[in-house]
Amino acid sequence: MKFDGRKAARVKLDHRQPVNLMGSDGTWRRSCVLLDVSQTGAKVEVEGTLDVLKAKEFFMVLSSTGLAYRRCELVWIDGTTAGVHFITVDGKKKSAGAPAPGQNAVQVK
Repeated sequence: MKFDGRKAARVKLDHRQPVNLMGSDGTWRRSCVLLDVSQTGAKVEVEGTLDVLKAKEFFMVLSSTGLAYRRCELVWIDGTTAGVHFITVDGKKKSAGAPAPGQNAVQVK
């Protein structure tokens, strides 16, 4: 389902899917709940302060072991909710097409 004319279809989650945002250098981490996700980005509800999200890039860690993650950049903040774009290996924003080479699509159950 597309929301507000977005380029990529977003999947709205019906249950609380915990994820973490982590600084590229590993110096900070924030617990979050994934609210919706697409191939190009996601919307998360962040626990704790949002000041660290002003970093140019950070990671969204999707698994407890840290093996599933996406490089992100902040797009917007509204209260405790934030929107992020996923960044590809070459540093560009991820297009609405297929996953970047070497990246598998993440399925959230």
